[in-house]
Amino acid sequence: MKSAMPITTRFLDIGGVLLNKGWDHIARGKKRESSAAGTVYTCPMHPEVQQNHPGECPKCGMTLEPKTVTTGTDDDENAELRNMTKRFWIGAALALPVFGLAMAHLIPALARQSWVDGSVSRWVQFALATLVVGWAGWPLLHRGWRSIATRHWNMFTLVSIGVGAAFVFSAVAMLMPGIFPSMMQHGGKVPIYFESAAVIVVLVLLGQVLELRARSRTGGAIKALLTLAPATARQVAPEGDHEVPLDQVKVGDWLRVVPGDRVPVDGAVVEGHSSVEESMITGEPLPVEKTVGDKVTGGTVNGSGSFVMRAERIGSDTLLGQIVNMVAEAQRSRAPIQGLADKVAGIFVPVVLAVSALTFVLWMWFGPEPRLAHAIVCAVAVLIIACPCALGLATPMSIMVGVGRGAQEGILVKNAEGLERLEKVTTLVVDKTGTLTEGKPKLMDVLPTSGFDKTEFLRLAASLEQNSEHPLAAAIVRGAKEQGVVLEVVTGFRSVTGGGVSGAIAGRKVMIGKPDFLRDEKITGLESLEASAMKLQEEGKTTMFVAIDGKPIGILAVADPIKSTTPEAVRGLHALGLKLVMLTGDNRRAADVVAKQLGLDEVVAEIEPAGKVAHVKMLRAKGQHVAMAGDGINDAPALSEAEVGIAMGTGTDVAMQSAGVTLVRGDLRGIAKALRLSRATMRNIRQNLFFAFLYNALGIPLAAGVLYPFVGLLLSPMIAGAAMSLSSVSVIGNALRLRKVTL
Repeated sequence: MKSAMPITTRFLDIGGVLLNKGWDHIARGKKRESSAAGTVYTCPMHPEVQQNHPGECPKCGMTLEPKTVTTGTDDDENAELRNMTKRFWIGAALALPVFGLAMAHLIPALARQSWVDGSVSRWVQFALATLVVGWAGWPLLHRGWRSIATRHWNMFTLVSIGVGAAFVFSAVAMLMPGIFPSMMQHGGKVPIYFESAAVIVVLVLLGQVLELRARSRTGGAIKALLTLAPATARQVAPEGDHEVPLDQVKVGDWLRVVPGDRVPVDGAVVEGHSSVEESMITGEPLPVEKTVGDKVTGGTVNGSGSFVMRAERIGSDTLLGQIVNMVAEAQRSRAPIQGLADKVAGIFVPVVLAVSALTFVLWMWFGPEPRLAHAIVCAVAVLIIACPCALGLATPMSIMVGVGRGAQEGILVKNAEGLERLEKVTTLVVDKTGTLTEGKPKLMDVLPTSGFDKTEFLRLAASLEQNSEHPLAAAIVRGAKEQGVVLEVVTGFRSVTGGGVSGAIAGRKVMIGKPDFLRDEKITGLESLEASAMKLQEEGKTTMFVAIDGKPIGILAVADPIKSTTPEAVRGLHALGLKLVMLTGDNRRAADVVAKQLGLDEVVAEIEPAGKVAHVKMLRAKGQHVAMAGDGINDAPALSEAEVGIAMGTGTDVAMQSAGVTLVRGDLRGIAKALRLSRATMRNIRQNLFFAFLYNALGIPLAAGVLYPFVGLLLSPMIAGAAMSLSSVSVIGNALRLRKVTL
């Protein structure tokens, strides 16, 4: 034994040096590779930790993840998972015979065999356990040592100390048994616990593998979004079309999109026409017709036509790129509730170390023989079972899965704080135009006087209005084209600001505008039309009077129609217990009509952007938790003032940047989905924290041996390791349930 000791010690020293060098070589290789790519790596639990190469978080030991989301290859993305999986399987294969040899004495048929506790068995256990701990468990020990060196104590601190204590005690018992008193020896031999050290390493590796697999699944929503963008684009060039990688497309490039292709980037149609399926954005399966000048969005699917587009937004500037980055940022963000877990974890490790030391002392003082063996077993069991990995995973896992689930439904959460705040919302403030309504005026009524043909009336009116730049004029022209009306050329076109327009069409003089404008043009007999217009205005419609050849001929009514999905959305929000308040700059009459039709709780009309901010402040001062939904630049200040700002994805970039939540499809029903998602996620987080706290509250006393005086029960370090891994798996499994939650 003594002659073998220097050789063995030298072997371990050489092995440790080689392992250290190998690990450093791998780390440097990864660092060079990643630094060249310019990728920034960050910690899912501590987003403030960032570096330009892979590694582990110095605070929690968790593997850093790339901050920039790419489609990547499986080799790039799963390197850590493959590494841990290989270590787990090899470690398990080596630990199994260690466990078998250690437990052989419990099998009656083998108990009397001399080899069961013989020198060969003990040396085999020592050799195999050295490989398991020194190679398979090296990442765990490395992280544990780093946590001690940086004084950021975490789960790996406890694992490395526990495994190290069990292994070192057993190794000393093997190599220098003479230093132990005879009262610790059974049959002339000191007990060894190589099986505990080896099995604990394997169980922790299993937990790491399951965690890495689960974390890779939480990115499924991002992967699905990334696959919407094609890998290449057809670039139009003088020498002919040719395919180029998507990342080589530049702003201003002309790209051809053929039938069945996905639109490569955001841009505008410059040639051709087609129908494009935009369900990615709108949620509607019906294709949208696209002609010259129309905008197209990267990731949408072209129909049977072919067109040439000009690239206007590329890479991360596209709508799809912005969505992916928002989801990725949100998954890495921290909810305020995580502060509770952080505070507990900050004092947890030193407390556990103290409890472990106290357990050791008490067993040494009061425990039965062999006291030292019992003391070490119980102290190590406390360290292992108290690993705060479940506590650390409780919040980030739920946030990652919840944010990904929201992305699948077109709900983009800017950060975890917004998701947590959304759960407490009691009042929802909404803008009218573009939020409750379509946001685009639409021709609603064409009412010529009796005896005048309706189609002819619309043809003359729309032909005149095609020369105007007013939004109401565009609505009339658009409505006429939808009805198949062919417009004619206008001569002598004249526009009076705030009044109306006039011109000649095929020899007929046409005027459209307000009654006062027509009276100024010597048109009389408007009284009957004004009475009809009053009824339309009470319905929230804007009316325009039409005169042809000096006589009043009829009325055109334009309105911003309520979205077809809005009534259902309002009912759903009321069912969730929310009070709905509409703030709009529109006139009182139009606002009251919309509020009455939808059954809103409160309406404030003719209000400026500053007034919206003041009203939100007033609601919050009354103790209400306020969310604000809007889509325009004028809504941005109020979105920022509200506890949670909700931007409609069909609105402006400014609104989306000011909001904590964006509804990609611009559908108000998404707010109800977002609320249900928030409540489900926060409920899931509380369940995870409860599981984690309960597990540690029950596990630590059991591991310390509190039941031994009563029932003779001791929790071995192996069982403690299994329980610790099971707690992490239970938290991860509970978080993954959010992927199936109904919104």
